[in-house]
Amino acid sequence: MSYIVDFKNVSTVGLESSPVAEALAGLRAHEARYFMNKYKHQFTVVPANESCETLDHVNRILNDERDIEFTAKPLETSRFQVENIKMAYIFYEDGLEVNVMYTVDDSKKRAVGFKLSEGMEIPKELEGKFKFARQKSKLAGTIRGSFFVIKGEY
Repeated sequence: MSYIVDFKNVSTVGLESSPVAEALAGLRAHEARYFMNKYKHQFTVVPANESCETLDHVNRILNDERDIEFTAKPLETSRFQVENIKMAYIFYEDGLEVNVMYTVDDSKKRAVGFKLSEGMEIPKELEGKFKFARQKSKLAGTIRGSFFVIKGEY
């Protein structure tokens, strides 16, 4: 069942099993606010067990591009298109968010982003491979993020 993320009243619905549920809910709300403000798009998530296609899509890109496979349990996903950008998100139990931005008409603007919820450690799959920049968010506290450019066609 899908859930429209409310960025005014942050809720841990769907994320309760995470040890950093409050921070992860804030991170999810942070994304929802961005898409509403920039594109007037309602950010909707679905349970990971109902979105195998999105999981497979993101995992294929991670595996093909950087040989990354996360051991953390995926809790929720989101997949949509705004303007010419296809977006896919996975929110993991450990507090990690992975997003894929894939422009339809410009191969130079395609990337995978990683965001770490406040209070979580860097996942072992990313340790030493990426540098993380810090960003302050009223909804999510301190977010640490990194990314890589997608080179292949998906």
